[in-house]
Amino acid sequence: MKAEIDEASFPHSPQCRDNKQKDGVPEPPGGLQNDSEVIPDWKEQEWDTEKPESYAGIFHFRFWRFGEWVDVVIDDRLPTVDNQLVYCHSNDSNEFWSALVEKAYAKVYGCYEALDGGNTADALVDFTGGVSEPADLLEGQMATDEVARNQLFERVLKVHNRDGLISCSIRATTIEDMEARLDCGLVKGHAYAVTDVKKVRLGHGLLAFFKSEKLHMIRMRNPWGEKEWSGPWSDSSEEWNKVSKSEREKLGVTVQDDGEFWMTFDDFCQYFTDLIMCRLINTSYLSIHKTWEEEVMRGSWVHRQDPLRNRSGGCINHKATFLQNPQYVFDVKKLEDEVLICLQQKEKRATPKEGKGENLAIGFDIHRVELNRKYRMHSAQQKVAGSIYINSRCVFLRKELQEGRYVIIPTTFDPGQQGDFLLRVFTDVPSDCKELTLDEPPQTCWTGMCGYPQLVTQVHVMNAEGLQGQENNGELHHLNTSKERLLSKSRAVDPYVIITCEGERVRSPVYKDTRCPNFDIKGLFYRKKPKEGIHIEIYNKNMIVDTFLGQVILFSDPNERQELHTLHLRDKGSRQDNDLPGTLTVRLITSTALTNI
Repeated sequence: MKAEIDEASFPHSPQCRDNKQKDGVPEPPGGLQNDSEVIPDWKEQEWDTEKPESYAGIFHFRFWRFGEWVDVVIDDRLPTVDNQLVYCHSNDSNEFWSALVEKAYAKVYGCYEALDGGNTADALVDFTGGVSEPADLLEGQMATDEVARNQLFERVLKVHNRDGLISCSIRATTIEDMEARLDCGLVKGHAYAVTDVKKVRLGHGLLAFFKSEKLHMIRMRNPWGEKEWSGPWSDSSEEWNKVSKSEREKLGVTVQDDGEFWMTFDDFCQYFTDLIMCRLINTSYLSIHKTWEEEVMRGSWVHRQDPLRNRSGGCINHKATFLQNPQYVFDVKKLEDEVLICLQQKEKRATPKEGKGENLAIGFDIHRVELNRKYRMHSAQQKVAGSIYINSRCVFLRKELQEGRYVIIPTTFDPGQQGDFLLRVFTDVPSDCKELTLDEPPQTCWTGMCGYPQLVTQVHVMNAEGLQGQENNGELHHLNTSKERLLSKSRAVDPYVIITCEGERVRSPVYKDTRCPNFDIKGLFYRKKPKEGIHIEIYNKNMIVDTFLGQVILFSDPNERQELHTLHLRDKGSRQDNDLPGTLTVRLITSTALTNI
């Protein structure tokens, strides 16, 4: 891209460094060769020597802002000193795309000065639309914990191989520490870009191939374009003699002070304190890589006096108001699934018309709830995960969750604070994420005829013990002799449970190869017929026809807040009073107030 350079374009800020790329402003991956979201239609915007009349002196860029790609238009006038670009620039004096991108980004935030010392994680998201995952290397004890360090390397390698952007830094604890150079050549308080992650083969020739010894290596670039790591595996160190010439050429090892250098991942974790991985979440079904299912929810924290309408309850420390926050339900439909959750607040410093202000301290909790929950939670359930609370623009959490239904509660740290937020949920299969807006079943024109619930009951099926075993062919034992009873105890089954109340059914996942399953599942029922029993049946999963293992029938009294039952399993039909092998432990909670559970 060609651009006019004009010294009078912008006032020169003495607070900005001369001839150095700004921290927190990453280069778009691939430059102009990447037909990316950031530089749309770059071929049409490129200077064409054959058609100079087509040049209009303006450029279009796009940045990901609060869930949308926003178009930013700038002219071609760039700030200079002595006819040299002041801020971000290319080594090629005739290449201007990086300076133009920086100008467009500065326009988003109001001025160039707003980019000084910006948040790297936010910038990576702005340029990619991905999600940033921070890693505290000190807190994770990565320098001393080899297992944790190797796991982190594999995550970093995967993010890099899937075109994610990675940044790292050495934390500065004082103002004097900012940009202080260590004896090893690294600079504190300075954002380094990770440009490559490799498992490097050591040795030479066929011996190296068969030996298969590999070193975990990471390559970084100082955005100043100078000042490099001077320790082991630096550009001119003797360690590179352990690697074949072909391997060095493949890695692109050069001996020059260009700001780019290699180091082992062990040394990296020894010196660096913070790592930011910006994942480019793949949602394309045409990709050979893992495809994620994305759900995007927009919401607001709004303070109201009415507890049932208030949506700004603060974090879980404020127990009286915590559940008044927005609530979002989603399903994990696999036995276990890695779930990525990103909560982003609308940034105030990028909206000068609304006035500048500090970001709110935000975070979220995840609660495992009843398998059929469809109304808002009014009592705390089983908390399975929670993010940190921080006044950054985005909060991220990666968590392995078991099959079931979950509710995310995004909150501000303190109650009564207001703002807009964006919630993004990524799962392996569709999660059917949606906001819970109703507090109880709505009253309709049919309520008078069909009736309205009088009670709400939570059924918590906890565990079973001593279920009846089966033969290898799937047939249950007929327990005629003591020997057969003993045999049946040694044969495991694949049980699952069904809870039925007034025609509504809740079914658990199948638990493999056990006669003592820890079901730990819940169902929630709004009941119009309080005297009708709640049926809980256990079945064994077979290839063709599932086998009945026993049942219990319960009646819940609202005067007893929590009832714990351990009951013997019974048969069906006319033999209902006959005991079958095994017991079932169940907890019931019943209330006449439909907004109590």
